[in-house]
Amino acid sequence: MIATQFTGPGRNITSTRVLAAMDKVPRHEFVPERLRSAAYEDYPLPIGCGQTISQPYIVAFMTEQLELHSKDRVLEIGTGSGYQAAVLAELAGEVFSIEILSELAERAANDLARLGYANVHVRTGDGYYGWPEHAPFDAIIVTCAPEVVPGPLAEQLGEDGRMIIPIGPSGCQELVLLHKYKGQLERRSVLPVRFVPMTGQAEWSDNLP
Repeated sequence: MIATQFTGPGRNITSTRVLAAMDKVPRHEFVPERLRSAAYEDYPLPIGCGQTISQPYIVAFMTEQLELHSKDRVLEIGTGSGYQAAVLAELAGEVFSIEILSELAERAANDLARLGYANVHVRTGDGYYGWPEHAPFDAIIVTCAPEVVPGPLAEQLGEDGRMIIPIGPSGCQELVLLHKYKGQLERRSVLPVRFVPMTGQAEWSDNLP
């Protein structure tokens, strides 16, 4: 996976820390047993409840964009399988991950605990609101797509923090990197993507006039 998917035309993962984390985390432990033979292939896989585990390259790319340090506190919106949280846990001090589907949250929390990721905290909830009790965060990663950046997440991003988030309706999304500088968000589009929509409050907020 490391040798074939992260370099080449259009792919340029260069962070040695990210590559080491991707090499270390056992991706097959986060996919259904019947799909484990395909766990390291270059595409997303279903994990149940209509959700997927992102392809390895997207996980590595989004992680690299955050430029994490070993003591950083990271907020993840959309725990899913728990795989992205495990990769983040190899690079940061603490990871706080929110999943709106209780079945996935419970499964991911159990898998992360079983694999020894004591620095990951998972709860069921609406990721639109973030996790204010533990804010501010040095980095925020969102693995489901609202049509606009949720205000609470922007507020919970610390000064000089970075947020990577897919924005836009289904079929027309872009991965956006936000950098908070002097209280303002600098925005840069980095990649066209396709993620599941953010549900919960985002569905209402996206449709306000």
